[in-house]
Amino acid sequence: MMLRTLAALVLSVSQVSAQDLDKVTIAGWSKPISEITNILAEPDKGFFKAHGIELGYVPGTGGGSAITNMLSGAADVAFTDPASLYQALDQGADLVAIYNIYPQNVFNVVAPVGRGIETAADLKGKTIGVYSLNSGTRQNLLFLLHQVGLTEQDVTIQVTGLLNFGPVIQGQVDATAATDTGLYIGRLNGLGEVNVINVADSLNVPTDVFVVTRAYYEANKPILRRFLQAYRDSAQWMIDNPQEAAQIAVTRSINGRDEAVNLGIIDLRNLSAQSETTRAKGLGHFDVDVLQEGADAFLAQGLISSALDMRRVIVTDLIPE
Repeated sequence: MMLRTLAALVLSVSQVSAQDLDKVTIAGWSKPISEITNILAEPDKGFFKAHGIELGYVPGTGGGSAITNMLSGAADVAFTDPASLYQALDQGADLVAIYNIYPQNVFNVVAPVGRGIETAADLKGKTIGVYSLNSGTRQNLLFLLHQVGLTEQDVTIQVTGLLNFGPVIQGQVDATAATDTGLYIGRLNGLGEVNVINVADSLNVPTDVFVVTRAYYEANKPILRRFLQAYRDSAQWMIDNPQEAAQIAVTRSINGRDEAVNLGIIDLRNLSAQSETTRAKGLGHFDVDVLQEGADAFLAQGLISSALDMRRVIVTDLIPE
């Protein structure tokens, strides 16, 4: 009788615990790929559940689509790039950035040697691939173009899809706008010798940040604080245990069948998650001046039409100590 009573009590407690979880859905910039294994590992590791969060994930086709999905109500938090954030703010969206996911800018433009492309100015008249028209690859490409006096009308932009270096290898495009992980996979697939224009050399704004509407932030601070604690725990786990993450990615990601490739991607993403600021203050902290510099640069180049005060947009009270 005592054992049955105890079993019933345990069952009751587990049911209440499940009911007490607060649902938070991330609008991602991508499908479930290996570089976000720390999120995909939730069924295995339970980082979010441990903080009372039921995690949801809505895939996207770039940082712009992540913000769109969040604003439509399909998700609560957008996993997006600063360029997409700048443009959404410029269009009147009342948003706040709550966590610096990847402080290092990993966007680039890659061109095989022999295509006559060594600098951004050489892109004039060329065909350039991007992940999608809503992606940070396009936004960062536009930044590079405007910096050298070119516009989107001076090039031909072609959507080639996520991590797809096939078109540039086959000569269907002259160059492709990508990220460090895309370049890594491209090299494994026969890309050969290339010239790489790294956006960070011009503007090292973060690659991605977590963004929510100001209204959601004001109404859900306790939940968001637990969500960020859970995310921080997951990010630290992946930094400390890249091999385990690479193994989990085999079954949890759509592109992670090769554990060794997973490890290479995860190592790159772990590097981008850290900076001098995060090493001093902890994962997730912002360098506000850098994001302000980015907003000012986008305004100066005509990529947005209004001045942005990023000190009003960036909030740090929820970031775990």
